[in-house]
Amino acid sequence: MLVKSILKSKEISEVVTIRPDATMEAAAQLLSEHGIGTVVVSADNSTPMGILSERDIVRKLAKVGSVCLGHKVEDYMTRDVVTCTQDSVAEEALATMTEGRFRHMPVVEDGALVGIISLGDVVKAQLNEVAMEKTALEGMIMGH
Repeated sequence: MLVKSILKSKEISEVVTIRPDATMEAAAQLLSEHGIGTVVVSADNSTPMGILSERDIVRKLAKVGSVCLGHKVEDYMTRDVVTCTQDSVAEEALATMTEGRFRHMPVVEDGALVGIISLGDVVKAQLNEVAMEKTALEGMIMGH
């Protein structure tokens, strides 16, 4: 299965981005408003510069307190963003996220952001694929 199949199956395909000069408080509000766990940091809404997760925010709050909410996103974002393309194999993306201990991966084509996948998206797609295979095999066994 390719990443493009996962992107097509997602109910919401919009990638939420935030500017690097936005505050951490704005990032937290954005995550809450959209009910998401990660926001891509981009100055132009297209080129990923970093990524910021709920986990990043919670860790900074625990470490330095609420003062961090007034700081810029770029001060706390993960700068080395691991990405994939639409033609990446989903299982490889899943392995990369698992090994890297992160849950979201931006999908980039020619340097431009085209989507984002999560561990949950990949697992859901794989479970659906296994269920379809199971149904097909049962049909073959039953002679349908």
